[in-house]
Amino acid sequence: METANILFRQLFEKASSTYTYLIADKKTKEAVVIDSVRETAERDINLIRELGLKLVYILETHIHADHVTGAHLLKKATEAKTMVSKSAKISCSDGEFSDGDSIKFGSLTLKCISTPGHTDTCTSFYMEGFVFTGDALMIRACGRTDFQQGSPEVLYDSVKNKLYKLPDTTLVYPAHNYNGLEVSTIGEEKKWNPRLGDSISKENFIEIMKNLKLSYPAQIDVALPANMKCGNLET
Repeated sequence: METANILFRQLFEKASSTYTYLIADKKTKEAVVIDSVRETAERDINLIRELGLKLVYILETHIHADHVTGAHLLKKATEAKTMVSKSAKISCSDGEFSDGDSIKFGSLTLKCISTPGHTDTCTSFYMEGFVFTGDALMIRACGRTDFQQGSPEVLYDSVKNKLYKLPDTTLVYPAHNYNGLEVSTIGEEKKWNPRLGDSISKENFIEIMKNLKLSYPAQIDVALPANMKCGNLET
């Protein structure tokens, strides 16, 4: 996905199967990180330094329940600004974004697309040719909807009416994958996603999500309180 003016790295944290994304303008060296993880923050800090980048924003697709964000550690090391959805209503972040907002770094821009349903704070980040979907749309899957003000009805509309309106060739980079898959496309998910494919009605989707019988998230009792403080475990 790297182009003449975009530097891109997809990074992985094994315990929570989380993808962290580093995107930078090659000319200005300004960069953003999406969905950092505390356990791998030092790795990411070292990579940013090795590549000679200036981290300007630390972005979250949502308030995570399965890992503690590395935002606090990244901010301390780089002085970048932390940013979350305005709907998250947390005081630790340096800035907020809403649906339709643009996040600029160097010559690059990420457009914020509000995609609630997994949680009520979910936001996807779009740049022509690719989209970072968090847990709203995953590869042949989607995030659960049974906690953090989740709603299958809302998630269905977010994916069908927003993400699926993007060009079919748009690369989909999710926050997680548990099967070793790194990237998909909007067109692939329309065709092959067993929960959100073109043939799945809203009623079908609601029934699917209500009958998943998922276990209680292993890290939620630690992760949610920590992430309401941007990953700061020192207070």
